[in-house]
Amino acid sequence: MAVGLFVGKRQSRPWIVSDELWSLIEPLLPSPGPNLMEGRLRVPDRQALGGILFVLHTGIQWEYLPQELGFGSGMTCWRRLAAWNEAGVELHLVLLKKLRAAGKLDWSRAVIDSSHVRAARHGPKGGPSPVDRARPGSRHHVLTDGQGIPLAVSLTGGNRNDVTQLLQLLDKVPTVAGVVGRPRRRPDALLADRGYDHDKYRRLLWQRGIRPVIAERGVENGSGLGVFRWVVERTIAWLHGFRRLRIRWERRDDIHEAFLGLATCLITHRHVQRLR
Repeated sequence: MAVGLFVGKRQSRPWIVSDELWSLIEPLLPSPGPNLMEGRLRVPDRQALGGILFVLHTGIQWEYLPQELGFGSGMTCWRRLAAWNEAGVELHLVLLKKLRAAGKLDWSRAVIDSSHVRAARHGPKGGPSPVDRARPGSRHHVLTDGQGIPLAVSLTGGNRNDVTQLLQLLDKVPTVAGVVGRPRRRPDALLADRGYDHDKYRRLLWQRGIRPVIAERGVENGSGLGVFRWVVERTIAWLHGFRRLRIRWERRDDIHEAFLGLATCLITHRHVQRLR
């Protein structure tokens, strides 16, 4: 599941799950497991999702989740998020299919970039950040289409070089159907800044049928790619508009990745809403 992005229409309470979004999510969720607390009713999935969204939007710690809003306990919402992430709920793919069916995915080029986030504690996919005095940190890697619609995101340690994640991120792009003909998952070209400047990866992109458009180090006048690359920077800004993603609070990498994926879905859902 993945500034100013709300579930449903723009509203002052973005954690409220709209009927339209719930109709997309509900069929994808795994069947409820056995009730762990005998004699206590299971918190409905829609309410638990509201609690997860509350944490994602506000950045509040799980133990302080307001009980009076009807979400259930923070631990209940945490367990539900972990279970859905493990089950591989593919909401992002459903949304991308809707966009492709409407002709709104720009496969002519994709844009890649990353951003550092500080980690509150050590954990997997963390590491000393070269941009934050070697403090613990992680990196959010983002690949978008030509308009800035997120195609794939990933989490690595703060000390990982951007270019090492280029192919891994491309491999995470799902195969998107939605129109007559072959499903698609590869852009025609890939745009990147100097952090991805490496002849080896240019060759590997050509082998995949993708034209590399990567800025070269040492070019004084700039590459001119900023005219096209700004869309991925905007998407990263949208991701970090979700307060829970500004700092990595989770020791477990899978939980932070679940939040990152959910925020990605919310951004993509905003583009789907524009189809109306």
